[in-house]
Amino acid sequence: MELSLHRLRMLRELHRRGTVTAAAASLHYTASAVSQQLAQLERDVGAKLFERLGRRVQLTELGNLLTEHAEEILGSVERATFALEEAQEARTVRLTAGVWASVASGLLPTALTALAGEHPGIQVRTRELAPEDTAEAVRDGTLDLSFVIDYSDAPTPWDGGLERAVVAVERLHAAVPRGAVPSGTASLDELAEHPWILASPKSHFGRAMRTACRRHGFSPKINHEVEEQSTAMAMVGAGLGVTLVSDLGLRLLRPPGIDVVALTTPLLRTVSIAYRRTAFRRPALHLVIDAVRASAAELGLGTESALP
Repeated sequence: MELSLHRLRMLRELHRRGTVTAAAASLHYTASAVSQQLAQLERDVGAKLFERLGRRVQLTELGNLLTEHAEEILGSVERATFALEEAQEARTVRLTAGVWASVASGLLPTALTALAGEHPGIQVRTRELAPEDTAEAVRDGTLDLSFVIDYSDAPTPWDGGLERAVVAVERLHAAVPRGAVPSGTASLDELAEHPWILASPKSHFGRAMRTACRRHGFSPKINHEVEEQSTAMAMVGAGLGVTLVSDLGLRLLRPPGIDVVALTTPLLRTVSIAYRRTAFRRPALHLVIDAVRASAAELGLGTESALP
């Protein structure tokens, strides 16, 4: 019997996700491709590994047994790969990173250009995900590393199997229609009467901003829910309301008609790189972290004010 690592990864994801569709989405395959590979795994084993229960798939006793061994096998392969990299001081490595828009445009261009110049063998591929999804993708092994965020008003629960390295600390600013706040500074509660443009409460950013507003004594009147900071700023420029935007968000294309207002009580968010604990000794990983930190420092987004 020969067991394919590729199919074992699919089995592991099926066990974690419960449906072929969810497993396929996490691995960036079509559901039909995953179904075909799992069917081939059953043929390889010569036994039934799955039973369908409506839309979900339940593993048989043998399926669960193979899943337990799959976790061990895949973990051993990962540890062996990292050990070889370390022993050989490997500098020819491909890493996949989870990013979102403001990180991809604000931090990565400078960081990856510098990294390519000093360590051309390290290839970093990126995959844009919602900030809420990047840490889980690292835990599952879909990504090697990802950017994650914590807000001063809404810390993120942390997965014990992951480590994180702080790479930048951003301030949040109010973006308001031109002339709406002549002084150029404001406390958050002074913006309470304005209509607001915010991300939905399903997002970490949306929840954190609502929490910050409540801490300042009001619930924002939200006229528009949009997820991207660039979209929110465009709506502010059209006079449709106010929003909050990060330092990196301000580096996105800023439309006319906006004033950026400093908050008298700072709101901070920490940008970190998350990675699996088993990857701690990977030289290439730390070279990427160092390059991103240097890029952040050039923008004045140092790590010395990191959240606890």
